[in-house]
Amino acid sequence: MILFLLGVLHVSFGLDNGLARTPPMGWLNWERYRCNTDCKNDPDNCISADLFLEMAKIMKYEGYADVGYEYVNIDDCWMERERGADGKLVANPDLFPQGIPALADAIHSMGLKIGIYEDYGTKTCGGFPGTKDHIEDDVNLFASWGIDSLKLDGCYCNTSEFSTGYPAVAKALNDTGRPILYSCSWPAYLHDKDKVPYGDIAQHCNLWRNYADVQDSWTSVQNIINWFGDNHGDLASFAGPGNWNDPDMLIIGDYGLSFEQSETQMAMWAMMAAPLYMSNDLRNLRQWQKNILMNQEVIAVDQDPLGKQGVRVYQDAKKKHEYWSRELADGSYAVVMYRRDTSGLPRPYTATFKQLNIDTKSAHVRDLFQHMDLGVYTDQITATLPPSGSCKMFKVTPIKSQF
Repeated sequence: MILFLLGVLHVSFGLDNGLARTPPMGWLNWERYRCNTDCKNDPDNCISADLFLEMAKIMKYEGYADVGYEYVNIDDCWMERERGADGKLVANPDLFPQGIPALADAIHSMGLKIGIYEDYGTKTCGGFPGTKDHIEDDVNLFASWGIDSLKLDGCYCNTSEFSTGYPAVAKALNDTGRPILYSCSWPAYLHDKDKVPYGDIAQHCNLWRNYADVQDSWTSVQNIINWFGDNHGDLASFAGPGNWNDPDMLIIGDYGLSFEQSETQMAMWAMMAAPLYMSNDLRNLRQWQKNILMNQEVIAVDQDPLGKQGVRVYQDAKKKHEYWSRELADGSYAVVMYRRDTSGLPRPYTATFKQLNIDTKSAHVRDLFQHMDLGVYTDQITATLPPSGSCKMFKVTPIKSQF
């Protein structure tokens, strides 16, 4: 009886919002715009209400919302350096002259959702007021503002407090009665991966940052892919509807990625069942960048309802190329063949179905970036890849034996 009651209590404090049945998609300002609050000298790039409204309008009217991008997320530095006299958080009036509720209303009027940032510690990473000792007041404030998503960072606090602090915020979110997506940074600050309590994290968070912040470079993206490939055994089993590992933002459209590397980031994030949060200037993207970000076949892999995270299934001895495989709800598989090395000419690579963990003799194969059916392949797939971070992404549909 005692064990039963403890179990009931444990479950009652879990997050219960019914959200993120597939990985969330949207836009987040941090990687591209950071903590730029200088609207006087840089009005086009400061993190003001105008910027978020511009991005929301582009998402709405240029097709991003149609393919699934829906959250417009405000990151750090949106508030005043001190709380108000009543103890409540106050939005910086120079950035948000009409306040966050007015911005939320405008974004909601476009059929989109709004997210906001806080930190479990005494201060945010940018030095603004943290939520420690103010959890219920802050969460209730966000709910009253019409907030749809909360990203909770982990600066300025002891990581030993995470196991009680992050769940306490989850409970407060439940208690508001408003469904608010909950993004945690809990595991990102725990450097000993063997002690990351992913089971508890998945019970209390919809998504969680695992690793270092993405930067505007291929090296950064490649390091994230490498880390997830090396650690998939610790991660993939906890991903699924309502709960997602988060490798951080898409930087397609910024300065650091080539065409091929942009395809690879999009493909690998889809393979990892990752949240797809763009952090770029949607006002100034090239057409090929838009095409990658709005590739509905790749997005369909990311949003597959089975929710099974893809994993690296093969890497050559010199770590120059690797293959990833992800099982999909319709019985097919998403496959990425990814070339890491930087030497010379394009080269052919062959992945066998056995290497890809696909139990079939033959399969229909479709190229998801070329939007082209390639026909029936037997035993293996061969693809030519240029150097420096290129990939091919396929949907492989096994042909069932007639005997």
